[in-house]
Amino acid sequence: MNFGICSEIFKDWNDIARTVDFVKETGYDGLEIAPFTLSQYVTDIPTSKREEIVREAARVDLDILGIHWVFVGPEGVHLTHPDKAVRDFTAQYLIDLVNFCGDVGGEVIIFGSPKQRNVEEGVSYQQAFDNAQEVFEKALPACEAQGVTICMEQLTHMETNFCLNVEQTLDLIKAVDHEKFQLILDTKAMAFEKKDRGTLIRECAPWLKHYHANDENMDGPGFGDVDFAPIFQALKDIDYQHYVSVEVFNFELGPETIATKSLDYMKQFV
Repeated sequence: MNFGICSEIFKDWNDIARTVDFVKETGYDGLEIAPFTLSQYVTDIPTSKREEIVREAARVDLDILGIHWVFVGPEGVHLTHPDKAVRDFTAQYLIDLVNFCGDVGGEVIIFGSPKQRNVEEGVSYQQAFDNAQEVFEKALPACEAQGVTICMEQLTHMETNFCLNVEQTLDLIKAVDHEKFQLILDTKAMAFEKKDRGTLIRECAPWLKHYHANDENMDGPGFGDVDFAPIFQALKDIDYQHYVSVEVFNFELGPETIATKSLDYMKQFV
């Protein structure tokens, strides 16, 4: 498996060269980009910036592994909305994200976006499910062309009311039934599951394409009470060959401390 880290902790640096240098020197294999750190709309990120990202990553032999927080920033996108015009706009924006991901060399799009997937008042869960399936299916030809996989993220009832557990998320993945639509598991997001994380990882092996490493306290792995030994044992058991990527929600400790200590902690298990 490979280790990555999400880019939003470096947002204040506003310097892709400095970021990739530090991420590589710290020992990571890849960087996961949050497009909102570059522009409100991914369509406003110019070709020159996309080429710069590719060039700087190649300079230090660092993967741009994919993108996440994809619906943070733009207005008017909503995955499950009952209005077809909104869904059509959302599908096109998702295609734009796929193209950006491919342009910078990424292979996965992590789809979390809890607010932009919530089931609207007066809409049944099944209708929201059908709407989401419709939107994702429209983006799949672009995924095929760009070699990009959309990974649907299970979140919790504290964040969303759609795909709020692993079972519901797998239901959607199985309904779409496409190799370019798979699963991400997130350490924090599995906190309310009935089964332990190791069991879920093993059960989800056929669909698991990405893993986010963090703690229930919103910090990095090793900064809280979650024991990652069973997590990494499960990943070894399923011969996981993709990325484990650090995603935190508390930036107070600073990017240097978060990145360094998170990786040092995780490497003891591999």
